[in-house]
Amino acid sequence: MNLHLVDIVIIVAYLASTVLIGYWVSHRASRDMQAYFLGGNKMPWYVLGVSNASGMFDISGSMLLVYWMFVYGIKSVWIPWLWPTFNQVFLMVYLSAWLRRSNVMTGAEWIKTRFGAGRGAQLSHLIVVIYAFVSIVGFFSYGFKGIGKFAATFLPWHLSPNMYALILISITAIYVIKGGMFSVVITEVVQFCILSIASFSVGIIAMAKVSPALLHKVVPAGWDNVFFGWHLNLDWSALIPAASAKIAQDGYGLFGFFIMMLFFKGVLISAAGPAPNYDMQRILSSKTPREASMMSAWVNVVLTFPRYFLIIGLTILAAAFYSDFIRGMGTNMDFELVLPYALARFVPAGLLGFLIAGLLAAFMSNFAATVNAAPPYFVNDIYKRFINPDAPPKTYVRLSYLASFAVVVIGVLIGWNVTSVNSVVLWIVSGLWGGYTASNVLKWYWWRFNGYGYFWGMVAGIGSSLVLPGVIANNGLAQGFLARHPINSDVSIVFPLVLVLSLIGCFAGTLLTRPEDDSVLKDFYRRVRPWGFWGPILKKVQAEDPAFQRNRDFARDMFNIAVGIVWQVSLVALPLYFVIQEYGRAAAVLAVILITSAILKFTWYDHLAEREERQAETPAPEPQPASASV
Repeated sequence: MNLHLVDIVIIVAYLASTVLIGYWVSHRASRDMQAYFLGGNKMPWYVLGVSNASGMFDISGSMLLVYWMFVYGIKSVWIPWLWPTFNQVFLMVYLSAWLRRSNVMTGAEWIKTRFGAGRGAQLSHLIVVIYAFVSIVGFFSYGFKGIGKFAATFLPWHLSPNMYALILISITAIYVIKGGMFSVVITEVVQFCILSIASFSVGIIAMAKVSPALLHKVVPAGWDNVFFGWHLNLDWSALIPAASAKIAQDGYGLFGFFIMMLFFKGVLISAAGPAPNYDMQRILSSKTPREASMMSAWVNVVLTFPRYFLIIGLTILAAAFYSDFIRGMGTNMDFELVLPYALARFVPAGLLGFLIAGLLAAFMSNFAATVNAAPPYFVNDIYKRFINPDAPPKTYVRLSYLASFAVVVIGVLIGWNVTSVNSVVLWIVSGLWGGYTASNVLKWYWWRFNGYGYFWGMVAGIGSSLVLPGVIANNGLAQGFLARHPINSDVSIVFPLVLVLSLIGCFAGTLLTRPEDDSVLKDFYRRVRPWGFWGPILKKVQAEDPAFQRNRDFARDMFNIAVGIVWQVSLVALPLYFVIQEYGRAAAVLAVILITSAILKFTWYDHLAEREERQAETPAPEPQPASASV
């Protein structure tokens, strides 16, 4: 398409100002590794929350959400449980505090807190570094493909999607590699403000142009209902046959079964804690465990409203005025392109440039956060631990520049060959996270689980996540089963198989080797104070300190998680019903938000300070400084 000159000026000005701001604050990151990777643990929780939300407001995910919203309607609020989105509820209720108490820099460094420094811990440390690299490159590829598709639709120069992605990644890398965490957070806050203004504007435009009566004419019955039965029951055949074909291809027809599987998978993944990416980095960057919990709660609020104003606004504009074009494309329709097509058609000049700048900001935020999360695993967990533990701080920072650059190069090489945003997402959330889940659930809640169990569980999980999707795709028996049963193989087959194989590795590695030393387990238990199967360690700690009390928050935490999931889904549904002007349903959803917020105030928020005071009353060994060698 041909952008108006004013749009091009806005986009270029935004890109230039972002680089300048990021580079301007970069001097604060160059003192040492803690400043570079964690911002010196000095940034307020609400700033980190906005930064985290900005990183999650990525353009590839937004393209997917518009596609899901278009095809599946308001019921699509459940599909992001693929990630799962409610992992932020688990984090806010208890896991962010547990993780922050460890006082480390990376997920790999956390291994020493849990498993000590023996051979099993060393192997676990190595496998976490490998997993972090694989997952970060996976997310990088996902973002690479999305920004290329988006930019090729809008920007006026006739370049390939991959070339556009390469250019935008290069611009972002300038300030990310130089500035570290400070540059990332400051620029993400600026980017989030731009994106929020643009997103609310799109929602308002959609409300002005698309009446409820018009919307009902162009979508199937039930499209505007958040609730669902066993079957999806959305019949697009008379409106857009390609949408019906897409539902069959996705394997979401048995929607009730699909959501049950997502919930089962999501609870396990959420209970495992955050993967070693930018989300974990924000938690470790917070000032205190209490602020880490509040940051995770804040992400739910600040991310939801602007993002879903944009998603629903673009969706109903496309459904109302773009359906004829989509029908004309037939089975060749790429629903991931609904977002850029809707923008091109319905957003006026000036605002379009502002919105494109905002969506570029979303990509740059996600990319910046992903790249900044990678170097600690190479610098802190490999170079500093095994090669040069006494190097000057400047040496570690310079090596961080090199590690960031290497991640960018590898991510570009892989992303160049990816064909679909959705395909990368399904592999990450079903295969790769399936391999992560078993080991990282057991590490929190079972005292007997040791470093060898963690290592072999991760090896089995990562290996099967890389192999199983290809085996299933090329197996005639499996394909015949999937042809007869309209289910999503990634969620319903790949994830359970990866999980089972990973559990076998966990239990075999643990039960065939010795438990970790009592000193390591007691130190971890005193410092983090998890609930779960820690009875033998509790007795040993109480033998040394009779005043020590076990964590009695399990029942309250589970209640808060249930309430929090309802609260989070309602936060998503509110802007959707508001923009499609279903004000009665919007009022009902708002009532649910107010009730659940009041409950969480008394059962969660009021207990944050009390929980940390209780923790402080029990002396524990001095925690290791975040920048120290492991």
